[in-house]
Amino acid sequence: MDYKRLTLLCGHYGSGKTNVAVNMAFDLKKRYNQVAVADLDIVNPYFRTKDSASDFLRAGIRLICSEYANSNVDIPAMPQDMYVLTDDKALHAVLDIGGDDRGALALGRLTPAILAENDFDMLLVVNRYRPLTPDAASTIEIMHEIEAASRLPFTGIVNNSNLGEATAPEDVLSSLGYADEISRLTGLPIVATTIREALLPALKDSVPHPFPLTLQQNLLKNTSPCIFR
Repeated sequence: MDYKRLTLLCGHYGSGKTNVAVNMAFDLKKRYNQVAVADLDIVNPYFRTKDSASDFLRAGIRLICSEYANSNVDIPAMPQDMYVLTDDKALHAVLDIGGDDRGALALGRLTPAILAENDFDMLLVVNRYRPLTPDAASTIEIMHEIEAASRLPFTGIVNNSNLGEATAPEDVLSSLGYADEISRLTGLPIVATTIREALLPALKDSVPHPFPLTLQQNLLKNTSPCIFR
């Protein structure tokens, strides 16, 4: 996968964008020296990039997140050092954005600088197996809400349709038509289709733009696909 300096990941609740952000940060680290992952999701604190903080530290990846992340304090606070994302042009970063228009509003503080630099991708993370995005029409409706709130245009699609550890090869394959329809109706390219690493050998030749995915440990502990994020 090709990266711009900033990769913004947005999607509805349960789309899995946080886990995609974690995996993309490690992929970026294979190519660039200075890499950061930023948790700008102020809406839902239950699955956070901070769950992988020790892994980031070992890999030399900078973690930018609220001081209240993974605490018992439920305050929708933005990270104090988030402006380094737009100020430090040597830094390649993945930004995990909130899961609806209210979450995308938090991105507004960075929007002018992001647009001025124009070295970003804003990727729509989609998951066919979530209750509120089972088809292209419902997914696109949410996409437009996020665009209006963030004042940034989407540039591509990440098909992250999965059921966590319960995902079977046929689940991934049956989601391809869903992602293709979103792409056709929006004109946005599908830049990646995520595949859990255990399924990659069976699917890599059947899926366009495969992106290997390792699940965060907190997701592995949760067997219910209803709360997969």
